[in-house]
Amino acid sequence: MDFLGTYHLWADAHAFFDSTLIPSPADHTDPLATQAAGWDRQLAEETPNGHLLRQNALFEALRGNGKLHLLHVTHALEEISRQGVLYPSGGCLVGSIYCAPLTATEQGFRMHNLGAYVLAKEAPAFLAKLGVTDRVPTPLVFEIDTPPQAYRGLAGVDYLRLGLIHLQIYSHLEYLLSKNERHQLRETVVSRVKNSAAFLATAAAVAVAYQGTQVDAEPFLKLLDETIPRLPILGYLYFEAVAEYLMLHSVSRHTRRLAELGELNNWLYKEMLFASFPAMEGRFDLARFRPRPKQLAALIHRIDPTIDTSHASAYLVERISYLVAARLFAPGDSPEAWHHTRWEFDSLATQLGPLLGHLIHRELRTFGRYPDFYFYFDQHKALQAWNYWNHMDIVAPFNGTMPKGEIGINPAYPNLDYRVWRAEQDDAGHLHPAEELALTIAPRLVDIKYTLMRNNQWTAPAPSAA
Repeated sequence: MDFLGTYHLWADAHAFFDSTLIPSPADHTDPLATQAAGWDRQLAEETPNGHLLRQNALFEALRGNGKLHLLHVTHALEEISRQGVLYPSGGCLVGSIYCAPLTATEQGFRMHNLGAYVLAKEAPAFLAKLGVTDRVPTPLVFEIDTPPQAYRGLAGVDYLRLGLIHLQIYSHLEYLLSKNERHQLRETVVSRVKNSAAFLATAAAVAVAYQGTQVDAEPFLKLLDETIPRLPILGYLYFEAVAEYLMLHSVSRHTRRLAELGELNNWLYKEMLFASFPAMEGRFDLARFRPRPKQLAALIHRIDPTIDTSHASAYLVERISYLVAARLFAPGDSPEAWHHTRWEFDSLATQLGPLLGHLIHRELRTFGRYPDFYFYFDQHKALQAWNYWNHMDIVAPFNGTMPKGEIGINPAYPNLDYRVWRAEQDDAGHLHPAEELALTIAPRLVDIKYTLMRNNQWTAPAPSAA
């Protein structure tokens, strides 16, 4: 399996990303097909900000002709300039240069609210956490000349869908481990799944019923909280569901002002994440995203008093259940007879291959001597992504879980035509190119072992699928 052979894993599978993409009729062999189409309609048409899923500033920039302007924030400009090279990192954008959109105005470049948050709050907090006092976050402005043949549609990266790809990559590279290490890894993953069967079965029942099975929010979220340490990918699902709800349902003045600009309000989930987990500033380890059920309502209310917390809790039960079944179970399959499950690796890979892939990808980060090899796994994935993007003539992929504003630069695009400047910010918050830099974007990932010391991205590492 490769990226070209799993095109449905990418954002084109989300009908609401492009009004020209019409959902295909529900496949009755897939118990989740009807639910998927229903969720797309509900999110786009029945939420205060759902219209931004189809029409937003990010998509306008991607569909535009000519020049694309992007913001990248770095805390290592001196080293980057000395080397003359900017490396991509892994994470939610797989293997691209992490950026946010810029809008050209007569007063300068206006930052998307995602980029503004990173530059003004997140990057400085990360440096302060590291005790770094001899450098500051620096905004870089990229100007990309999009070639005439570049893909004008919308093809994003939904990292939650990459479980099967992680599993496939492991099957290719498992020779790097000894026989005993492979056995230990398989046993660890199977044990994690087996000991999480209660939550998986509950989520599957809710997802298949789709608004038919009534499950109280508090015990469901309590069971989720208890299961996250065993299945770290659930922390990512939980975070994306909460972020999605906040961005789509907020009616605060700030959110409405951003909606007028075509932007979803990224400050909501950022503030919630760092308010509940201060240690994540600059280092998104979403496997640790576990707001306690009894604290969730108060936390949401503190971040945005316009949110109906009771509605939010009920929504999260249904949405997380759907995401578990749709992203962690094998496509077209939703296990029901859990008591007949064979708790061995090959059997589980048939039913729960995506879940096993996410677990293996996460486990390998700390698995014995394996951190020395982890780079090759992510580099292998990046090579497949670059192959897919180049095949489709995609210059700037985006995070397809939601059109938040997270957009990347494809570092392997042939003859990529770009210029980059160090920028300065004026009192009104606009950016102005101050010094053109002679930088080359290299199609090679930064080694995760060195990200804290020398990563030229603003996260260390960037968000990554468990």
